[in-house]
Amino acid sequence: MLAKNMTEPMTIQNAASVEETYTLMKARLARIVPDFELVHKAELAFKINQLKRQKNAVILAHNYMEPALYHTVSDYVGDSLELARISAESQADIIIFCGVRFMAETAKILNPTRTVLLPAEKAGCSLAASLTGHDVRLLKERFPGVPVVSYVNTYADVKAETDICCTSSNAAKVVKHLMDKGHKKVIFLPDEYLAKNVAAEVGVTILFPSRPAPQKSDDPSNFERVILGWNGRCEVHEQFTVEDIENVRKQFSDVVILAHPECSPEVVQASDFSGSTRQMIDYVRNVTAPRYLLLTECSMGDNIIAENPHREMLRLCSVRCPHMNLITLEDTLAALEHNRYEITLPDDIMNRARASLDHMLEIR
Repeated sequence: MLAKNMTEPMTIQNAASVEETYTLMKARLARIVPDFELVHKAELAFKINQLKRQKNAVILAHNYMEPALYHTVSDYVGDSLELARISAESQADIIIFCGVRFMAETAKILNPTRTVLLPAEKAGCSLAASLTGHDVRLLKERFPGVPVVSYVNTYADVKAETDICCTSSNAAKVVKHLMDKGHKKVIFLPDEYLAKNVAAEVGVTILFPSRPAPQKSDDPSNFERVILGWNGRCEVHEQFTVEDIENVRKQFSDVVILAHPECSPEVVQASDFSGSTRQMIDYVRNVTAPRYLLLTECSMGDNIIAENPHREMLRLCSVRCPHMNLITLEDTLAALEHNRYEITLPDDIMNRARASLDHMLEIR
């Protein structure tokens, strides 16, 4: 057994036994995770925390991870942009990415010589699956010279055809940066709703050339500044509706509603605040309100409740990402034990995709 550093404050990460791990987990998660699950998962978390130190591994966890994983074994948590920046600076021999495949691919692109593991063999994304590198090449042929901005929620072959990536937290900033440099048109891929919300924020027209039989009035040359979008959507965020918001406000008139920008523009407009997962977390921490409701993946609400027991969160969400839900403590332990589900990518794809990610990381 590894000796515990007695100079460190007591945390789940450095607990000296399964029993100690359970006690610390219960103190934070008792309101969220049933006790019988805590008993089982404390043993898993203890093994993972021991093993990752032995193997010089680091665990990155997206904000959508289940609470029993998010609050026990993750060395770093955050949204796509935060975790991209952290993975770019990692010195660990092994990076385990508790998220979906495109996130693990991003970590591999930024750390080509390190081992990157994804705990679930198939942890995809409906949004990333809506677009391929071939699709991007066709758009570039149709609109030569127009810069391509791709949401980080894309696979490596798309990033390799992209000029600059973005996340939900810096998407508008990236588009504005390009337009301020003189680009009147920007291809923005693949999220339809994020593109519409960015267009509204930046104050430009948005068109969707991927739709069949465009009208003559939809010719991009008819507009001074225009975003050319794609028709991809997140299968979680597209489920939220204005009717949902209206029904919640009827029950809780003082609720503050926070929506992710992958929600429809109508939902974003009807909400009180819209931002990335990191921005939503910061809002709950820093802005006092009677109660909050998050229109995003449900586990994030549970994670915020665990961190902010003094805040009142409405737990009305029933939308769970089926892909994020594949990442479990059991599979995270197996990934560490067996080095399984390693991310590998062709060198030429990684080299070209790296440039688009580096450009994203330069814009703060």
